[in-house]
Amino acid sequence: MSALSLGVGYAAATLVVMFSGMPIAFALGAVATVFMYFFMPASSLDTITQNVYEEMASITLLSIPLFIMKGAAIGKSPAGRDLYSAIHAWLNKVPGGLGIANVFACALFAAMAGSSPATCSAIGSAGIPEMRKRGYSPGFAAGIIAAGGTLGILLPPSITMILYAVAAEQSLGRLFLAGIGPGLMLVLLFAGYAVHRARKEYRLAHELYQRGGEKSAYLDAHTYTLAEKVEMLPRVLPFLVLLTGVMIALYGGYATPSETAGLGALLAIVLMAVVYGIWRPKELGPILSSTIKESTMLLMIIGMSLLYSYVMSYLHISQSAAQWVVGLHLSKWVLLSVILLMVIVFGFFLPPVSIILMTAPIILPPLREAGFDLIWFGVVMTIVMEMGLIHPPVGLNIFVIKNIAPDIPLSDVIWGVMPFVVLMFVAVILLCVFPQISTTLPDMIMGAR
Repeated sequence: MSALSLGVGYAAATLVVMFSGMPIAFALGAVATVFMYFFMPASSLDTITQNVYEEMASITLLSIPLFIMKGAAIGKSPAGRDLYSAIHAWLNKVPGGLGIANVFACALFAAMAGSSPATCSAIGSAGIPEMRKRGYSPGFAAGIIAAGGTLGILLPPSITMILYAVAAEQSLGRLFLAGIGPGLMLVLLFAGYAVHRARKEYRLAHELYQRGGEKSAYLDAHTYTLAEKVEMLPRVLPFLVLLTGVMIALYGGYATPSETAGLGALLAIVLMAVVYGIWRPKELGPILSSTIKESTMLLMIIGMSLLYSYVMSYLHISQSAAQWVVGLHLSKWVLLSVILLMVIVFGFFLPPVSIILMTAPIILPPLREAGFDLIWFGVVMTIVMEMGLIHPPVGLNIFVIKNIAPDIPLSDVIWGVMPFVVLMFVAVILLCVFPQISTTLPDMIMGAR
């Protein structure tokens, strides 16, 4: 059977099994196993566990459960609420300051938790009720939290970037650094939109009140005294200690990424014990339980995705697909556009983990052939996958928001996130025009190649 026929059958079988509702890990594993049975030597079935083990025997992947533990320690404590409250108090006088506070809180929390759903849940549970209480429209309140949560896969330490570094065989340290500039750019874009939208909603509320309508909470001024603001500063201290400790260890050359993950997990547990008194077994239980469940789920997906990719490679599906793409002789930027469009479509249905491990064998060789920097592309691809986290029909963060704010209609949440999808698209264009946004920091700190 030709590689084309096998590839079409492989893709069709994958779609059928996934749309049946089977969990992603089992769907990928089942398709890979069936094709091994019919199209590979019989002895291949005896090596499934060995192949999965060998593919996952990467010291870099060890950092994933440790970063998850760090995120769980922060997420299961009042840390997210305290961080949000402190930023809100200091930005209270800025036009749209409440929206900006949510963006900044999401960015800082994401930089320590490394998880988009965790960021949405931790900041959204405090931010959405506060914004609605102050008159913000439900869609805007939901949209800014959903979009801010996506920063969890772009700002280091990002589990998505760890997997990309493994799949693309690139330096994880350089990749982490490359995500900082674009991450800050997205924070500024989101904050700028928050100011614009808040001013618009304030103006409409003011006009309605002048016409004799109901007075919106938007028009109620709330101020914090300097003493209240200073009192809230210590709430940010645990985050600064944790962030500084991890960054110095990683980029100062004192620890490898896996060792840094362990340091981050240990620091998070210690800080939660010292600051919030979370140290008793019954309080640590939910943290450890959440870590085990999420790590198991994610590593099962990774293992089955790697098996899926191994079968694609053995049957020459990925190589033939890559050669076919190269053979089209597309111009450099058309090739990039086609690949990113494919990633966007996959993002409608699949999580970033599966997208990276399933598509890397096909898309990376043509990109390397076209002369693209794979570190730079990893950042661009991550932003595109961020769109999938908030884009219907299966935007994960949309459903996280629905879980913490069930009274907001799904249609309002979807319309609320669409402006942020546009801003992410703008960010991708800016990165294509000005790649230095992503490449300057890694070259400065780790040296040019």
